[in-house]
Amino acid sequence: MQKKKVGIIGVSGYTGLCLLKILLAHPRFELSYLANSQGQMSLSAIHPQFLDVLDMDIHKADVLEAKKCDVLFLALPHKSAMEFVKKLYASGDSLPKIVDLSADYRLSAQNYEATYCPHTDKENLANAIYGLPEYASEQIKNANLVANPGCYPTASLLALLPFLPYIQSDGVFIDAKSGVSGAGKKLTDDTHFPNINENLFAYSPFTHRHQIEIEEKCALFGQVNLQINFVPHLTPLTRGMLVSVFATLKDSVDEDFEPLELLKSHYANSQFIRISQDNVRISNVSGSNMCDILALRRGRALFINSAIDNLMRGASSQAVVNANIMCGFPEDCGIPKVGI
Repeated sequence: MQKKKVGIIGVSGYTGLCLLKILLAHPRFELSYLANSQGQMSLSAIHPQFLDVLDMDIHKADVLEAKKCDVLFLALPHKSAMEFVKKLYASGDSLPKIVDLSADYRLSAQNYEATYCPHTDKENLANAIYGLPEYASEQIKNANLVANPGCYPTASLLALLPFLPYIQSDGVFIDAKSGVSGAGKKLTDDTHFPNINENLFAYSPFTHRHQIEIEEKCALFGQVNLQINFVPHLTPLTRGMLVSVFATLKDSVDEDFEPLELLKSHYANSQFIRISQDNVRISNVSGSNMCDILALRRGRALFINSAIDNLMRGASSQAVVNANIMCGFPEDCGIPKVGI
């Protein structure tokens, strides 16, 4: 069976590395093009673990070379991704299917520009599909451009969306904790080892960029306008993400409403969601595409806890799931359910 030719632009970072590991073992995808902003280097020069395993060169990103791929993953910073996509679409027909891991196609133009920068590719933004597979698989099947969700929004939305009909729309609090890899490779004062080791702190409370993404997609998938109060924390972990959602049930919700039973029913056909009877743990999902969720109530108070790997389910493995769906492959094709 002929494999699909796959390219990665932005192969140098952590999400690019995870994409490489998944795609190297994928039965239906063949790595054919690797690129970054510089090029002219071997893969093993950036990621030494691929020495004598995957002997490929990294090229300077080029539209004409990228068009030779069937599927293209963009692991680029915001702004850089839409600049490349715009050039790619302007180059004519025979375009690859694109999964963009940046924020450039996740939000409406208004919310994007209020949160990031001026949007320079509004034409293609209008046709992009937000790639949360449990909620948009039918749209993803017919998409040519998929916006891979952010890591915090993925963990938050998978926990929150089943409960939207049952909770009050104001006063939803999300306490989120992430491993340091979520900040990327570039060193900062906060990610410098002496500052993060044996330390824990909140950053960007109520102002983090992912807050509006969570609110916008609650409106998209649940037709509910929530007021989200989002507070992320940086933890002394390499990878992983734990999200705690605090909400209030509506007065109309019956006393015998069981949050766990709702989750089990809601995600009965979702192979990458596990409903936990006990506390969820980052260690149980690390290196995999799984999302573990627990939900409890006390009177009208609702607590939802979810855990994902921020580099996998929050980025690279979810991107490959989206590519599988776009190509008509089973969602779990080549996707690790146990940590790699």
